[in-house]
Amino acid sequence: MSDDHDPYTRSMSQARSHSSSNSRTSPLPSTSDDRPAYSQFTEDLDDKEDAGSSAADRDEEVDGPGGIPLPSASRDARVPQQGQTKEDYAFPRHRLPTKMRDESKTPLVIVACGSFSPPTYLHLRIFEMAKDQIIESGKYELLAGYYSPVSDYYKKEGLAKATHRVRMCELAVEKTSTWLMVDAWEALQDEYQRTAVVLDHFHEEINGQANGGVQLSDGSRKNVKIMLLAGGDLIQSMGEPGVWATADLHHILGQYGCLIVERTGADVWSFLLSHDLLWKYRRNLKIVKQTIYNDISSSKVRLFVRRGQSIKYLLPNSVIQYIENQGLYRLPPDEDLKSEPEHPNW
Repeated sequence: MSDDHDPYTRSMSQARSHSSSNSRTSPLPSTSDDRPAYSQFTEDLDDKEDAGSSAADRDEEVDGPGGIPLPSASRDARVPQQGQTKEDYAFPRHRLPTKMRDESKTPLVIVACGSFSPPTYLHLRIFEMAKDQIIESGKYELLAGYYSPVSDYYKKEGLAKATHRVRMCELAVEKTSTWLMVDAWEALQDEYQRTAVVLDHFHEEINGQANGGVQLSDGSRKNVKIMLLAGGDLIQSMGEPGVWATADLHHILGQYGCLIVERTGADVWSFLLSHDLLWKYRRNLKIVKQTIYNDISSSKVRLFVRRGQSIKYLLPNSVIQYIENQGLYRLPPDEDLKSEPEHPNW
């Protein structure tokens, strides 16, 4: 998990270029009539698929030669795709409920920032683990979750182009979830965006419009709380000198808060205890326990692809198919590593 919950390095640029979704069109369904009235969770997925989908529409398990799923460009085309330029951008809200089931609770949206190159099953699981913890707490009503892939200006080795990473995330969530979405805003920016700025963007899009927040039964509207969903490695980076701007940490932890998925073998609470700023905001930090440990990382997946090894069951088939179709993460043909002939002495 550490590979894609990237410690966002500090940047002194405060520039933000918010695009209003009200003035642009998007291939994603975005009108209120198309949005669910109430929170939807993954328990509804099977019924939804069985009611109107064939096996070809789902994330089916069909292998081609060498264990690679058969190409499915036509099926991928059925998954809604966001605009690929800032001019075409519109904030995705097709799964964001317009109302609440229980108005006594705090409406909540969780956001995961990272590379997602490629998105794995662990990237999907962290949302489900966070959902379980949120429901158990009884304080919040979880409305939706968002992936926010980092832009190409993050300059991290091994990153596929932002347009590919956004599309892979779209294929993963649209075929496996009823409440997760992908926002391309961060990926489309002309410069690297700090996590604090990204969370401000979500707050503005969800709560800052004239019809922002969720509508209550008396006609009033209630702001939605935004929280960062991160791995334990990201929270540890917050305690490292010089990695994060102190003002950004106060902003992120003080205004938004963070759901921290514990890292395998790490004692997150001991770490919080040892850092003054993190301890100050400990009530805004919620630890998500991993009862089944999972250490799938995108870097390992990329390495498997580079070596021509199977990546089946590490990430959704729709994403595997996209990687195969686009030729991502492979060595260039002229750099292909051929095995040396066996030496006679062997």
